[in-house]
Amino acid sequence: MTVDKTYSIAVSGKGGVGKTNISALLIRQLSEKGRVLAIDADPDSNLPQALGVTVSKTVGDIRESVMDAAGDGTDSQKGLQTFRKGLDSLVKETDRFDLVVMGRSEGEGCYCAINHVLRQVIDTRMEGYDFTVIDCEAGLEHLSRRTTADVSLMIVVTDPTFYGLMAAKRIGEISEELLINFGKTIVVLNKVTEETRDYFDEMAGKNGLNVDAYIPYSSEITDIDASGGSVFDLPTKCETFKAVEELCRHIPMPHSAQHLEGN
Repeated sequence: MTVDKTYSIAVSGKGGVGKTNISALLIRQLSEKGRVLAIDADPDSNLPQALGVTVSKTVGDIRESVMDAAGDGTDSQKGLQTFRKGLDSLVKETDRFDLVVMGRSEGEGCYCAINHVLRQVIDTRMEGYDFTVIDCEAGLEHLSRRTTADVSLMIVVTDPTFYGLMAAKRIGEISEELLINFGKTIVVLNKVTEETRDYFDEMAGKNGLNVDAYIPYSSEITDIDASGGSVFDLPTKCETFKAVEELCRHIPMPHSAQHLEGN
């Protein structure tokens, strides 16, 4: 399969299921096939660390300054223009990928106009990439605010727990209620072991949920998390790496990557 425009992937799930590591591994592997824009939409902002980069400023920092200006009586349109221009300076560029960190929205007030501009800017910037990978915030808020509308692939991550499963099920239900257009949705069971896989499959089936892919528990990932390391330190022979590599086989490649593989 080939793709002519950016293929957008949103990674969602309950907190603690490992979606940031999966996002980072997808970014690592997709960056070998084309240009990747990584978006850390989780207020905890752990994606930069998982990718081994440092980000000094976030979208939230600029957004707050615009809100402060509006409170001082500054022209709102001028503030939004400043916000639009400022976003370009927040893109962390690396040899492998580019990264934008959303950050936290501190303070009070309505962010509707700014969020609208933010979506426009992200949509425009995505056009320059083959892939966009969005590490969503934990829970369901991103769905209720429709910040992940119209993505090509929604990856719903759960761990082998009842609460992770219920969160994954609810994400699917809310997307249907809000009529969000995901090109495709897959459920990924992360941190699975031989002992938990059959039991969880049965529990998922009883709750009307199908698991599409499995990512095994990895002591290497645990060590990286404990030491504050990067997924780029993970050896390719690791079973977790291979499982995410298998996920990538279901993602359309840009023409340029197909050409390179054909040589």
